[in-house]
Amino acid sequence: MADLGDAVEVNRAEVLAGLPHGFLGRRGGVSIGEAEGLNVGLGSGDEPAAVAENRRRAAEAVLPGASLASVYQVHSPDCVILGNALWSDAERPHADALVTDRPGVLIGVVTADCAPVLLADREAGVIGAAHAGWKGAIDGVTDSTIAQMISLGAERSRIVAAVGPCISQASYEVDGAFRDRFLDRDEENARFFAQGRDEHWQFALELYVATRLESAGIAKVERLGLDTYSAPERFYSYRRATHRQEASYGRQISLIAMG
Repeated sequence: MADLGDAVEVNRAEVLAGLPHGFLGRRGGVSIGEAEGLNVGLGSGDEPAAVAENRRRAAEAVLPGASLASVYQVHSPDCVILGNALWSDAERPHADALVTDRPGVLIGVVTADCAPVLLADREAGVIGAAHAGWKGAIDGVTDSTIAQMISLGAERSRIVAAVGPCISQASYEVDGAFRDRFLDRDEENARFFAQGRDEHWQFALELYVATRLESAGIAKVERLGLDTYSAPERFYSYRRATHRQEASYGRQISLIAMG
């Protein structure tokens, strides 16, 4: 494994250029053991002091001195608005996305195979962050995020979005029942599944999320094309940890602010 004591790795998107933002991985943190590196998961079972330090380092790498707000993620389509009052980590609302028009505050979501999405309307000064696992994605978490951004003054035609590191199609095997859930919603969803081994399929989560964003009519969508599963030195992966029979796994964070 690469030296995880190196500087925090920040992956950025062209569509968000000029805004403080980043899709972070596991490099640059203080956690040890199976969650070695920049584990920011408050519910990961890691040492709380290590997670707190990792979250501080993550924020400093994107916007030094900024406060960080996140949500208690539950694989829902729900999106909340961060207003003038910052909630504490203990008070995080149960949701899978958040938006704000408050400058100088980092908002973020944590992932470990699910797709992180960062969004912005620069002219309106409105940003969003969404956690899109398959459950939230199919139920419309990105649609909810866009709707909440519009409620703060954003315009659909100006919103840009980037889909960050997540499990790739080549790494994401699912069974027929999983595929049927998507086909029951829309038969055209078959295009997101490639035939795998007998009675199994490979699901393109990143493409599905990006397509949902594009279908919402926003200005531009960028896919970073980074696979969490196949890069253990760079990213945490729930599925990889499960296959390795590891007792726990870390989470990476994706952050954005209106500087």
